[in-house]
Amino acid sequence: MKRSFKFTVSALVLFASFRLVFADNEPYFGSLDAMTPAAAKAKAEAWLKETAKADPQTMAKAAEIWKQDRPLTDLLAETFALGNDAAAKLLASARDTSAPAPTKVPELLKDPAQPLFFRANLALAYARTLSQRRVFEEQLAALRLFQPEQVADPAAFLFQRAVAEHALLQKDEALRTISRLLDDTAALPQRYKSLSTLMLIDIYTWKDKDLGAVARKMENIERRLDLARGGPETQKQQKEVIFRLDELIKELENKAKGGGSGGGPPGPGGGKQPGNVGGPDPSAPLQDSQLPTNGGPGYVEQAKFKRLVENWGNLPQRDRTQALQELTQGMSTSHREAVENYFRNLAAASK
Repeated sequence: MKRSFKFTVSALVLFASFRLVFADNEPYFGSLDAMTPAAAKAKAEAWLKETAKADPQTMAKAAEIWKQDRPLTDLLAETFALGNDAAAKLLASARDTSAPAPTKVPELLKDPAQPLFFRANLALAYARTLSQRRVFEEQLAALRLFQPEQVADPAAFLFQRAVAEHALLQKDEALRTISRLLDDTAALPQRYKSLSTLMLIDIYTWKDKDLGAVARKMENIERRLDLARGGPETQKQQKEVIFRLDELIKELENKAKGGGSGGGPPGPGGGKQPGNVGGPDPSAPLQDSQLPTNGGPGYVEQAKFKRLVENWGNLPQRDRTQALQELTQGMSTSHREAVENYFRNLAAASK
């Protein structure tokens, strides 16, 4: 009897898992292969017929759309705009740089009465347009409604999600998304490989409380102000930046007071005792090498990485190997392989 009960509980758990996996009648486990253009076109035409706009004129326009050599997301977006007025307005509004940036996810993308194929691929097209306007919050919110398996181009979905998470300084989320993009996506385009690897390397230089973290947050504040988002969230981030800058200034002042090779205290009138000769001058500007990095890769290493990329083709093999070892220290195996592949392609391109 106990064994039977355990089996029943296990079966219920398994059934619940399948319910989650097959939500909206669309499985999303397994490989992340992109749809073929023919399959995406067939799905789009089927959707058009379901919208009751399958008249000969509309279908002829749709056929012309699918003759273009463009990304699947673009072709689907144009087809959706052709068959759904709300979708056309949504995409036009997102592209209009003179219009205010959206502050919430459109209801059309959340409407369960609309087919999942339509909503998921429309969300991807919408999110990519918002990315071009640097509206990363709503870009990410739209993508979080769906899974990469639910769109025609999973690689584009994961790449756009990684871009938003990276821009919003969501380190752990971005690392997970980039890992899936690099590891699980079949036939990943080279541009996605290169850019996602650069994001990956950048994230590995992040430290929580160094000057780089302050600079990144200041860039995000500037972006929000450019979007006319000077509300409570921006003010909160501004206070965090000011607080951290105050902390860094105090840390540097304390080091200046107690540091130096001579170790002598300041003399009368603020001058230095003889024992302080050669010690740091608190009034002197900091050099790059003196910037605090919390003992690991940080803000300063960005310049070093840039020089490494620029000079990679001229470096001897021994120097390349050493540089890669230093650069990938502490990375997971899959992340390390991605970085090594990036530089391997860089070396091949320089020949």
